[in-house]
Order: sequence, then structure tokens, then C-alpha cells
Amino acid sequence: MKAKLILIVLMAFLSCKGPIISTEQPSKVSVIIDLVNVRNDKVNVSLNFPYVDHGTVVFCIPKTVPGTYSTDNYGRFIENLKAFDKKGTEMQTRKLDLNRWEIVNAKELGQITYEVNDTYDIEKEGGVFSPAGTNIDAGKNFMLNLYAFVGYIQNMENMPYQLNIERPTHLYPGTALDFYSKNKDDNCIQDVFYMERYFELTDNPIMYAIPDTLSFKTDTMEIVLSLYSATGKYKARDLKPALIKTMTAQKKFLGKIDNTDRYAVLLYLADPAKLDARGAGALEHNNSTTVVFSENTSLEVLEQALIDVVSHEFFHILTPLNVHSEEIHNFDFNDPKMSKHLWMYEGVTEYFAQLFQVNQGLCSDTEFFERMTEKINTSKQFDDTVPFTLMSEYILTDAHKNSFYNVYQKGALIGMCLDITLRELSDGQSGILDLMQQLGQKYGKDRPFKDDELVNEIVRLTHPSIRTFFETYVYGETPIPYELFLEKVGLTLQTEIIETDYFFKDQIPYVDINRDSGDIYFRNRTNLNSFLKEMGVQGGDILRAINGKPISKDGYREPILESRQWKPGQDVSFLIEREGKEIVLKTKTIIPTVTEWKILEIHQSEINGALQLRKFWLNG
Repeated sequence: MKAKLILIVLMAFLSCKGPIISTEQPSKVSVIIDLVNVRNDKVNVSLNFPYVDHGTVVFCIPKTVPGTYSTDNYGRFIENLKAFDKKGTEMQTRKLDLNRWEIVNAKELGQITYEVNDTYDIEKEGGVFSPAGTNIDAGKNFMLNLYAFVGYIQNMENMPYQLNIERPTHLYPGTALDFYSKNKDDNCIQDVFYMERYFELTDNPIMYAIPDTLSFKTDTMEIVLSLYSATGKYKARDLKPALIKTMTAQKKFLGKIDNTDRYAVLLYLADPAKLDARGAGALEHNNSTTVVFSENTSLEVLEQALIDVVSHEFFHILTPLNVHSEEIHNFDFNDPKMSKHLWMYEGVTEYFAQLFQVNQGLCSDTEFFERMTEKINTSKQFDDTVPFTLMSEYILTDAHKNSFYNVYQKGALIGMCLDITLRELSDGQSGILDLMQQLGQKYGKDRPFKDDELVNEIVRLTHPSIRTFFETYVYGETPIPYELFLEKVGLTLQTEIIETDYFFKDQIPYVDINRDSGDIYFRNRTNLNSFLKEMGVQGGDILRAINGKPISKDGYREPILESRQWKPGQDVSFLIEREGKEIVLKTKTIIPTVTEWKILEIHQSEINGALQLRKFWLNG
């Protein structure tokens, strides 16, 4: 009895003092993420640190991460952070801002512990893009974008990390990482991962779920698909044929380029009937991609969406994996300096995602041309005189953050025009894929370039006149004359005036519904028709009433459909909300039209070598 009493007192004393920490000086940061003992939908994380040679340090959770180009403040999801010295005594910490904590007397620091909340079941996901977010669903699914779970000490980002994840025995990790596992007890397995530095940890998401995984080889590369379907509607095998077809074609398109031996696709299909991930899309990583869609998506649409987004993300193995600047290689997660070359990282990647499909026979020439002209039309919704490098360098600022979508439009078109120019200068023998291969050979994933030296290197590898292309259309304010570039490959590009409905174009509405608030709003980045422009409508305006009839989530269809009966010359009024203020807009109806670019003619005859150049361009 006395022995039991001593043991109880001793345990109580130790629990008050905090965890016992080994005095051994490890050469790495050791992390434990506990997926077994989930409490209140939160995961416990502990980090054991090697000897810290600073009196005061700052512990950080990322403010932003590569690939998102947004400020997400992942420190918002950290709770109950504590620091302990080597003896297990709690140390004083001071929170500096949303993402940083100051720790004094840090030479004694042994461990930091905290709880992590997830984003998927938070209203509007806390503003975090779903594929960059996190999920904690005990015993079912854990979407671990690790930058949201694991932090770093400032100026110690290059320390090696050992990641130990304790998980229930029935769940299995989907990842591109190598790891080994060991049983802790009948209910817990520990997976152990090693990373050379913090960036590698952030660049390798892991998704835990009941195993639904498939893999296949394409050439020398292993492709892994790990799928989680919230209600079990889909299985990985349902998507296998489309994925094999797509990624085999991509690998064939890349030819000799072989940057990774394993690539993982982590696909999360959200339950639309509950508070779950609401966004859709993907986030690239060097050897993997996280993808989020709704289970409501039909298999046909899901297959095409997977092809589109995975195609784009996979081509990131070219850039920024193999070709990137110092700003990316030494990414500052809390005070990022952005590169000038989003035209390459995202734009050229998106261009390849379209080009490979026509090159490998997955779409027709006409379909490819239509997709590129759609990008021309969408890009015209942005200020076409802003230098692309300027927008890229300041993409996180208020002045330019809303232009990011244009990276996938004009950025891809820069890639297209550069490709055509390179083909023309080399008599069809060399294009932008060849250029990326050469850049990859010079740099590679461990040798970044200086931002201001990239164009010099491109000019050296290609042709002196390429400098003019960059100075005029990428660094300069001159809009790209797409018609002149397409004329080189026998295509005619002209504007065309098309009649539309008042609220629809080709059955696609100019308005959308905010699923969280129920507001009906005019879509951003849309070429509004002449009537809506005359009315003074702007993208983002919330529509409150039409001709005095209130508009709501449940009562918007009738007033909008009534517009199809309008005749030219009628008086019409909109009550809209813009930046929190209600405004009445009035005008008379006109026949609504939009002006769009169209490829009106494809020259089939040989004109100054245009047909032959087009064959080189599309077929390589």
C-alpha cells in the first residue's frame, strides 16, 4: 500500500513537471504526431530539439507555403503550445503573432508540444484552399499537409528531421516518401520518416486512411494513387484506367526527362452532406500532389477533372522541382520573397498540361486550339499591361494577389508563344520542352538560379532574339499579339461578336451561389456581356433584387429566368451589394453581346512553311 502511494505521488509530481526529456544531444529534430489519441478533434504534436546555440529563439508555424501564393497563417490552428527544458520543466513562451512564439533561455530547450486543429470542418475552411488544408477524422482519415502540423525554429530550417507518426493499425499512409514501420502495441503502429531539412518535410504530404491504393509503372516511374472517399462511393480502381492512360502519355511526352522514380496522387473525396472540404483542385509537390473533389461528382466528370489537375501538377517535376530560383529553394515560410518567374513555374506547367494532350492524341488539334483561345479570352479580364514578372514578384500583395488566376491563363500563353518562337528559330527542331530539359541539366533540384540571371541563361541556350521576347512581353508592358504568333503556325485569330442571354452565355450563368452565405453574386474573372457592363455590374457584386423582387438562395431562379422575356428598351434595376454597401443600378435593356477571340480558320495549305512548323509545334 505504501509503495502504491509513493508511486502515485511520484506520478503526480512528474505530470506537474511536464514530460521527461532525454538529455542526449540528437543531431536532428525528432517529431511525434499522435493519430491514435485524438481528443476534441485535435492531434497532439511534440518536437524534441538538438542543442540550441541561442539564448532566445523563435518557433514558427508557416504563414504561407510554396504553391499556394496566399497568406494562410497556419499558426491559427495551433493551440496550447508549451516549451520544456531538458529536465521537463515548463519554460516561458511569448506569442509574437499568429505564427510565431518566442522562447528565452533556449539553450535549455528540449521539447515543444501543442495541439493541432484541422481546416476541413471549420466554417469556410478558415479560408485555406482545400488541397492545402488538413483533415482530422479519428479512425477514418487524416490529411497531413505537414507544414500545418510541424513547425521549425527560425534559422534552424536546415536541420534534419525524423518524423514519427503513431497511427491506428487499420489505417495506412499514402505518400511518395520512403519509411519503415514498427509495432508499438496491438492498437498502434509507428511510421518513421527521415527528411534532410524542413523544406523536404513540408513538401511531402501524407494521407492516412483505410487502404485503398493502387500503383503501376510507366517506364521507370512508379505511380501511386491513394484514395479516400468519405462515404465509400468511389474506389481507386474506378479511376485506374484514366490515370494510367494520362500518366503514361505524360511520361512518353517527357521522353528522356526522368526526375523522380515515384509519384503519389493523394485523392480526397469530400462528403457534401456534412461540414467537409468544400474547395476543389490540387496542390503540387515535387513528388506528389494532393487532390480534393466532392463525392457528388460523376465518374465521367471526376475522370476528366483528375486528368486536368494531375496533368498540371505532375509537370511540376520539370519546374519548380528541377528548375527554380533561390527564393523557392530557400523559401522563407513566414516572410517569403517571391520569384519573378511564375510564368515558368505555373504558366509553362499549365501549357505542358494542354500541349501533351494534343501531342499524345488525347485531344484533337481543334480542341487544343479552343482551350488556348479560351485562355486568351480569360486573360483579357486582367490588366494586360502589368509586367508579368512584376505581378509575380509581388503576388502576395493586395495590389496583385487577385491576379494569380491569370498565371494559368496568360502564363500558359507566354509558354505557347515562346514555344512557337523557339520552333521557328530552330526550323522546328527545338521547343520549350527541350529548353526545360537543358535548364534542368544545368541546375537541378539542388542548384537554384539567381532570379535576375534566368533570362540570360535562356538566351545563351537558345537565340539572342529571345531576349527581346522577354523584355517586351514578360518584363515589359506590351500585350502579347497572339494573332502574330499563331499566324506563324498557319492559324488565324480574330474577334467575334456573340449574342448572349442577359444572365447566361451558352447556358453558363454569369452569377453563382456562395454555398456558405447563400448570396447570389456575379462571378469574377468573367467576360460580362454588354448589358451587364452597361448596367455597371462588377465581378463580386452580390445581387439583392431585380426590379424590386428580392433575390435569395431559394428564390433566385424565377426573377433571373424572367429576363429571357425582356425586350430591348425596357427599364431594369438591380439592387446590388458591393463592399458592404447597397447600390441601385439602372439602365435600359439592349441585346446583350460579348466580344471573344476565335480561331476562324486553320490553313491547310503550305504558307511560308507554316503547316510544317505547326506539325513540329504540336507533334514534337
